[in-house]
Amino acid sequence: MTTTIGAAELGIDLAHDTERALFKWLLASWLMGKRIQGDIAANTYRVLVEKHGLDTPAKLAAQSHRALVRMLGEGHYTRYDESSADRLRSLARALDEQYQGKVSAMVDGGEGRNAFEKRLLAFEGVGPKTVEIFMRDAGRVLFP
Repeated sequence: MTTTIGAAELGIDLAHDTERALFKWLLASWLMGKRIQGDIAANTYRVLVEKHGLDTPAKLAAQSHRALVRMLGEGHYTRYDESSADRLRSLARALDEQYQGKVSAMVDGGEGRNAFEKRLLAFEGVGPKTVEIFMRDAGRVLFP
């Protein structure tokens, strides 16, 4: 039996400190959206955010490839750690450059949930599973 890990289980309160919480939940969803055990993804999220303080796109983007590979290894997220490090940095940089580091900026324009999900899918390394996981909790905040 698999357990669904949500934002609350990771201590992410999407109702408060919304922008930082949305990024943290996007990061966690990205990690969980890959073919890796949920507990390993959750542990890696904790290593990145709680241990190393990578709770904004700018902080994540500023990390070297080598540092991110090491942190992924700390969380035992070793499957595809080299490419995962590259894709995480790419995600953070794109979010910073295209949306001023704000997940909520992708909602602007009133185009709705489908347009938002398409914007998420445009990020390197974000697939349908990541979007599904992210929207499960964030959808209620972004599209009440």
